[in-house]
Amino acid sequence: MALNELDQEILAFEESWWTVPGVKGTAIREQLGISPTHYYDRLARLTDTADALAHSPLLVRRMRRRRVQRRRERFEGAVQPQWPRH
Repeated sequence: MALNELDQEILAFEESWWTVPGVKGTAIREQLGISPTHYYDRLARLTDTADALAHSPLLVRRMRRRRVQRRRERFEGAVQPQWPRH
């Protein structure tokens, strides 16, 4: 699956959305012209592609780690930090 222009824009937006003032959902609509639901659905699918990994390796790896962490927390409960150790 080659990345089209929208896919590239979604990845670029996800890398820098926190620099945009205001609500993320509003920025998604204004900058990308799609609904937040469509954005997150497409971003989740992109996270699993080799093309997205090649295009934005740091972002995709971070998103994959966060997804695994969220799943783990959902099934095992939030892990309490083990520091400071006494």
